[in-house]
Amino acid sequence: MKGMGTVMIPGLGGINPKKMQAMMKQMGIKQDEIEAERVIIEKSDGKIIIDNPNVQKIVMQGQESWQITGNSTEEDNSEKDIDLIVKKTGKSEGDAKKALEETGDIAEAILKLSSL
Repeated sequence: MKGMGTVMIPGLGGINPKKMQAMMKQMGIKQDEIEAERVIIEKSDGKIIIDNPNVQKIVMQGQESWQITGNSTEEDNSEKDIDLIVKKTGKSEGDAKKALEETGDIAEAILKLSSL
């Protein structure tokens, strides 16, 4: 709980962070701050990227949970595919995107643009 001031809990008012940690410890809750530069959540259709996050690992009754705060950006898989096509063919992003939409396949899009 580094850098934390008074914690506001509805119905309890402000609590000193040290008292809060003592209460959590009594309840069997352990919380650690994790020094992280980046968090990447990989999804089936892309990624969520959180740079300079605040990451807390919370262990309660043997169950781990993670709390992550920070600004996120999303990247879908087609962006990576378009970048790859641009690198392989030297064509523009617009051309790469159009070829990928038309063919539905990275390799076919590269072949199509390479033959132009």
